[in-house]
Amino acid sequence: MQNVYDILEERGFLKQCSHPEELRELLGREKVTFYIGFDPTADSLHIGHYVALMTMAHMQRAGHRPIVLLGAGTAMIGDPSGKTDMRRMMSNEEIDHNAACFQKQMARLIDFSDGKALVYNNADWIRGLNFLDFMRDIGVHFSVNSMLRAECYRQRMERGLTFFEMSYMLMQSYDFLMLNRRENCILEMGGDDQWSNILGGADLIRRKERRPAYALTTTLLTTSEGKKMGKTEKGALWLDPNKCSPYDFYQYWRNVADADVERCLALLTFLPMEEVRRLGALKDSAINEAKRVLAFTLTEQVHGTEEAKKAQTAAEALFGGGADNSTMPTVALTGAQVQESGLRVADLLVLARLASSKSDARRLIEGGGVFVGERKITDVRAALTPAELEGDGVILRKGKKGFCKVRRA
Repeated sequence: MQNVYDILEERGFLKQCSHPEELRELLGREKVTFYIGFDPTADSLHIGHYVALMTMAHMQRAGHRPIVLLGAGTAMIGDPSGKTDMRRMMSNEEIDHNAACFQKQMARLIDFSDGKALVYNNADWIRGLNFLDFMRDIGVHFSVNSMLRAECYRQRMERGLTFFEMSYMLMQSYDFLMLNRRENCILEMGGDDQWSNILGGADLIRRKERRPAYALTTTLLTTSEGKKMGKTEKGALWLDPNKCSPYDFYQYWRNVADADVERCLALLTFLPMEEVRRLGALKDSAINEAKRVLAFTLTEQVHGTEEAKKAQTAAEALFGGGADNSTMPTVALTGAQVQESGLRVADLLVLARLASSKSDARRLIEGGGVFVGERKITDVRAALTPAELEGDGVILRKGKKGFCKVRRA
């Protein structure tokens, strides 16, 4: 069987590793227990988490044992990495609810049966810590000078960094130590923005336990221009269908830039690399085949085959013509909404979440990017007639990517 280290390297996952040659040899020789942490700061995972989930899935398929660490304890502090301000404080109840939502979504990729993967919650050992005992036992192993050189802290120095946030690295390192003691976990993995925190945990184990421990980070999901992927006009690309519909999820990947297709196929699907390279090499209009494969495969992985087929059918209704559009995102207007909006197109754009505000809707109309059916809307005061809402309603379109069916409830 191919060494999973080589699989991850070939598919473009790997960024930094504390002991690359030693870890690669170990992964090829024996079953390794590893962990990835997820702070439940929302009630759904988003596509930014998906690289970590795919990393975990590849490792598990190669015979290694994953630990999913739900950070209900560390979420009470909040990781300052990549943030310009301190995170919002959350209640225990909110954090615990979010952690439960995470686990359900992970089960689509990770096999938790028969101990093949474990779930821990760091609230079990963090929420009851005694401050003085913790600082005497753990804090003495961390140099403030070294911590301040870490990117996650250095970028916050000018705006201000609280001691509360600085303790995050100690807490995450303590997580690694606890899992090492409880489950012989010797590897922590995570996104490359976590390098300093992950390395801190590996170093802590090597100092306190006098045994090997490894840190490995994976690439962040970015475009070919280095910008984070997964941001839409409606917000983050959530994995929860109630926060981002399967259709919107499908459409996002159907419309990614040509230059990003091959990388997304390698990182976000299990397609063989020979097929990934073939699809990624397609040019001009032929690249649409690769985008359809990416959109369907990833939607199927996240939402299931039935929802992926529905999303594909709805997309073909718009771009291919003649197909069933019954699964397209729909706004069914109540009598009150009809009366309040006056059926003005600008108001309907907001109700359909194709515009963030009425002023945004007016800018879209003035820019020539709004259509009702095939009719281009140029007047910001334009309105539909009540008759247009009858039956199947009309399709409201913004540019090439935003669609919503509008009908009467």
